[in-house]
Amino acid sequence: MKNIPLVQGLSQYIKEDNAPFSMPGHKYGRGFDLSSLKTNLREVMICGDITEVEGLDNLHKPEGLIKEALLRLKLLYTSEKSYFLVNGSTSGNLIMLFSCFEEGDKVLVERNCHRSIFNGIIMRKLDPVYLKSKISEKIMAPVSIDTEHFFSVLEEHEDIKGIVVTYPNYYGITSDLKVIIRECKKRNIRVLVDCAHGAHFGVHKDLPQSPLILGADMVVMSAHKTLPSLTQTAYLHVNNKDFIERVDFYLGVFLSTSPSYILMASLDYARAFLEEQGYNAYDKLLSKIKEVREKINSLSYVKAVDKEYLKDDIKKYNIDIDESRIVLNLRKGLSGHKLLEYLRKCKVQAEMSDEHNVVLICSPFNNEEDYDKLIYALEKIDEEIIKEKIKPVYSCSLPQKIIAPFEAFNKPKEIVDSHMVNGKICGENIIPYPPGIPLVMMGEKIEKEHVDIINHYIKYGVTVIGVEDNKVKIVKDT
Repeated sequence: MKNIPLVQGLSQYIKEDNAPFSMPGHKYGRGFDLSSLKTNLREVMICGDITEVEGLDNLHKPEGLIKEALLRLKLLYTSEKSYFLVNGSTSGNLIMLFSCFEEGDKVLVERNCHRSIFNGIIMRKLDPVYLKSKISEKIMAPVSIDTEHFFSVLEEHEDIKGIVVTYPNYYGITSDLKVIIRECKKRNIRVLVDCAHGAHFGVHKDLPQSPLILGADMVVMSAHKTLPSLTQTAYLHVNNKDFIERVDFYLGVFLSTSPSYILMASLDYARAFLEEQGYNAYDKLLSKIKEVREKINSLSYVKAVDKEYLKDDIKKYNIDIDESRIVLNLRKGLSGHKLLEYLRKCKVQAEMSDEHNVVLICSPFNNEEDYDKLIYALEKIDEEIIKEKIKPVYSCSLPQKIIAPFEAFNKPKEIVDSHMVNGKICGENIIPYPPGIPLVMMGEKIEKEHVDIINHYIKYGVTVIGVEDNKVKIVKDT
């Protein structure tokens, strides 16, 4: 066969032998060692692609092997009940929102939440109350929920039913979840945690604590991001027995009725790895990354973010940092996007970039050659190729919400020039990068200050999602 572009593209990418500092955590399959089972990887991962047959149980009604695997998962993470997800953390976030809330419920949520959370808010017809984020002046990226704003919102809205917290964010930085949970529990507010990037949390003393240990009601974790599990695999943990029946129902709604046994097997494998080898593996990884950071920090144009680098932010906001992740913070006037492109040409695959930073996701399955490629590329760079004009970042007050996002979504829209949207209701989230926090969200009123900021960003070439060809989508007849 010749006309199979995706297969050919994957084959070509594999041959390039890029150092894998992006997800998934198994790093080209290095994380899968089945020698102790006296079987081979191909036998399980290819021949094991089967459906529910006698003796292999059923994910939607586990009574045998899957039930045993889920029990082991529950014991590892100390939840009341845990689930395998084969539709990614996205399905887990939707299950959480539908299981915990009814239509019209008021829910606290960060403005820079994952889009699956925002989509779920629309689908469940929830009434979001947005929380401000604190931006680090050091790395020009969000590092924490604004706790002062959090407390003021709790006082202002006595009918809050729940909160959705991202822990950690893409940069591996966590808000003070202990305080958030404590204050929410006092008010009988349900705490849901999108822990997509933290499936390894709690396995080592130098990593952030697991949100389950801190008392969250429900937690979603992407196993594939940092653990030896296949892409689109995730865990859902329920810490509150009151929600289990509803979760069981919505699992059947948002999960495939033909779940892949390959994906489920990799989830079980990742759990076993974490349980049996996790501490030692992350002990070695953290030690190695400390060594790599020291080499990076000897360079003049870039620094590797760690607790020492963000000590002022840690003191101000009581945040924590996942130091198994490498975040490259560039000197002013240099572009994170251009550095990511340069690294790719040097056969180093990073995870993501913004104007000022490049994020690399490491796991115990990165090897010495990976780190050597990274250091060599950073040392030999010509800084001229990553230079960029400094772009402005503006802040403003939170916009007024006129209608709920689901109402805005369902109303007719029109696209108008960005200079003509003052007083209009936003029809699509407007998100400048940096800092990656929505300026105006669907259903909110666009004020003059927002118009001015949007047009300043356009003038200086800042990337703004929701603005195309200097035009903005608004709710019609507003």
